[in-house]
Amino acid sequence: MIPSLREWHEIYGEQGLVIIGNHYPEFSHERDLDNLIEAVKELEISYPIAQDNDGKTWSAYNNRYWPTLYLIDKQGVIRYVHIGEGAYPETEVVIQKLLIESYP
Repeated sequence: MIPSLREWHEIYGEQGLVIIGNHYPEFSHERDLDNLIEAVKELEISYPIAQDNDGKTWSAYNNRYWPTLYLIDKQGVIRYVHIGEGAYPETEVVIQKLLIESYP
């Protein structure tokens, strides 16, 4: 999923797409901010990543699966959810549609 997120960030960022990664650690070493920073560098991620050690964002979205992708429109409404890898072309079509919607 990360390669597609990087690509979408590059292609659509200037059109208004905002990508925010949410890192909810599975293992204890992943809770360390320095380890997260190193992983972000290694994976060449340039969009922001929130460190969610307590799982508050994970819980707020009632998330149960990793990875899960949420597309939120300009009104703040969740318009698309995809669980797991795949469906990248379909997801990109939704991104394009959401970006052309007007914002009141």
